[in-house]
Amino acid sequence: MEADPLSLDLPAATAHHHYRGGPGAQQLAPLQVTIVLPCYNEQDHVLDEVERITVAMDASGYTYELLAIDDASTDRTLAVLEEALPRYPRMHLMPFRRNGGSGTARRIGTAEARGAVVVWTDADMTYPNERIPEFVAMLDDPSYDQVVGARRSEEGTHKILRVPAKWIIRKIAEKLTNSEIPDLNSGLRAFRRDVSLPYLRLLPPGFSCVTTITLAFLSNQHDIRYVPIDYSKRAGTSKFHFVKDAYRYILQVLRMVMYFNPLKVLMPPALWLLVIGVAKAIYDIVAHPLRFSVNTVLIFITGLVIAALALLADLIVRSRTGE
Repeated sequence: MEADPLSLDLPAATAHHHYRGGPGAQQLAPLQVTIVLPCYNEQDHVLDEVERITVAMDASGYTYELLAIDDASTDRTLAVLEEALPRYPRMHLMPFRRNGGSGTARRIGTAEARGAVVVWTDADMTYPNERIPEFVAMLDDPSYDQVVGARRSEEGTHKILRVPAKWIIRKIAEKLTNSEIPDLNSGLRAFRRDVSLPYLRLLPPGFSCVTTITLAFLSNQHDIRYVPIDYSKRAGTSKFHFVKDAYRYILQVLRMVMYFNPLKVLMPPALWLLVIGVAKAIYDIVAHPLRFSVNTVLIFITGLVIAALALLADLIVRSRTGE
């Protein structure tokens, strides 16, 4: 297929991917919608998901492609998809030689997409993919650049731990972005491809890519519409690792806000340290005339250093974005 201009910004190993498809695979004209479907060890139900998506999209009247990305599955997922290609002319198959993670699959799939609107979803039967045309139609409203399915319940593994952890991370993200975020890491979303292109290089390889695209849009004044959805119990085995992925979520929230608005992260603790330092200095003067304790000086200097770093980081961000 023709090289996408964005591929110049991607690593050489992932910049150009040729995918296999049915009778419609060689039609390179622009489309209205591209559905990016990462698949990793989903052999028992991936065709059920493909069928559900294609039935909904065929009935919608949208021109579309379904880009199924096999992320180096160790089961028969790739073989199942290859056998099904003749039955699904709008499905294209992109097999990876190495497992890159769902974030890598979504990033490359979005870069290769021919649709003006890109839809991300999962192949594990958890999301109501029959509603994809409804999400795409909502982007007819030019005031929104992304539509996200906000889950009404949590059905994943480690539910007792995931619910409070996700709530805390979501509240941190809301505070740092000054936005209400009903679901920070939903895997079902539709967005304008042209708006997403500058942010693709920021997407991490793992699950936190969905958090990243949310924060990137919100931090740059791209409005997001949240739509309540039902979330089903997943088919197959979950790839989510609670401790490792929860840590990555927190780190990615802080990283993204630092990338776009470092003052939000650094200036509040700097100001608090300066206020505490000044208050402690006043106490020292009253209690011990003409003498400051060592910890008073350290607190005040630490506040000054963090404030200086915040201003320097903000200057770098503004020079990078040309503001």
